[in-house]
Amino acid sequence: MGKIILRLDRVMADRKMSLNELSDKVGVSNVNLSKMKTGKISAIRFSTLEAICDVLDCQPGDILEYDKNAKSE
Repeated sequence: MGKIILRLDRVMADRKMSLNELSDKVGVSNVNLSKMKTGKISAIRFSTLEAICDVLDCQPGDILEYDKNAKSE
């Protein structure tokens, strides 16, 4: 089975947005966004994903990627 890879860091860099700025605009703690950025989460609420996509003006597929060949941890 493959693995879902989070690309939040790439989208944030493209938008030149800091973790603190995204945290303020989305209403999610820096700690939780940092875990998302580093891929250290196992779930995400749709409401959080919607808020992130709204603030970053992106689609969920810009943040989430499925790698069929990667091994889940």
